[in-house]
Amino acid sequence: MSVNLKELQKEVMRNKIEKGFNMNDTALEFCRAHEELSEAFSKFNKGQNGVAEEFADVMIFILGMCENLGFDLEKELVRKIEINKKRKYKKSKSPDGKDIFIRIKTPLDP
Repeated sequence: MSVNLKELQKEVMRNKIEKGFNMNDTALEFCRAHEELSEAFSKFNKGQNGVAEEFADVMIFILGMCENLGFDLEKELVRKIEINKKRKYKKSKSPDGKDIFIRIKTPLDP
């Protein structure tokens, strides 16, 4: 099955309208998306089932916000993936000794 994010954005919005969900408080939508991501992290940390479902909830909020704000998430994802492919990183260590990657800033990618 092929997924079209533009159509998913519209479907999320149709459901929000049909159910009478929040349409105007963007700050609340950011908070709710964060809440769902926190739930996914909690379930992951506890080894519980349902992490993927929580990720889906996060995406539903993001898709709805993109539709409401007039953003084409599919286009932005493709654009950002191409930017990330071209970025350079250096490997370093965090204070607790874990590997981390720090982006090397350039004049073209400050």
